[in-house]
Amino acid sequence: MSVFIVERGTPGLRVGEPLDKLGQRCAPTCEVFFDGCRVAASQRIGEEGQGFRIAMDAFDHSRPMVAAFGVGVHARCLEESLAYAQTRQTMGQPIIRHQLVAAKLAEMSTSLEAARLLTYRAAWLIDHGQRNTLAASQAKLFAAESVMAAATEAVQIFGGMGYSTEYPVEKLFRDAKVLQIYEGTSEIQKLVIARELQR
Repeated sequence: MSVFIVERGTPGLRVGEPLDKLGQRCAPTCEVFFDGCRVAASQRIGEEGQGFRIAMDAFDHSRPMVAAFGVGVHARCLEESLAYAQTRQTMGQPIIRHQLVAAKLAEMSTSLEAARLLTYRAAWLIDHGQRNTLAASQAKLFAAESVMAAATEAVQIFGGMGYSTEYPVEKLFRDAKVLQIYEGTSEIQKLVIARELQR
């Protein structure tokens, strides 16, 4: 396997129409088709046959960025949920005073800090020229799983209004889901982590 740069406009290259997605609608995603597309050896990145290694090295840099995105969405889930829980009242008091709601916020806050620290560690290793495959997968896995849990709890805290487009938590829920999928699914991250532990 080798990696090539294929310039837009190359004969045989066609980019499909943007897909209608569940979330992250501000970032267009399209299918790319290659039909008899030919590229020169000069367009190869790295050595012949090194494509898989190059892709895996790229993931070591991109997975912390995905984790950082998860941390940002997670922080917004907490911010929106906390504000709502302090103002929405049931039984004569803000819902934050109900233990089950307070517990959701406490767990959301704690998992946010853990995701943030794992992400910082993976990025720190890159900045210091150290191998970060394990840290990158741990950060990506934890951030993706925790943000999905936080988004689910945010919708739950908002109740029926969380399912409505009137509040942003339904969008945060939709945007969080893809973090468990791209740059390697959560299942793949577990395999990478297990493999790295055996090194």
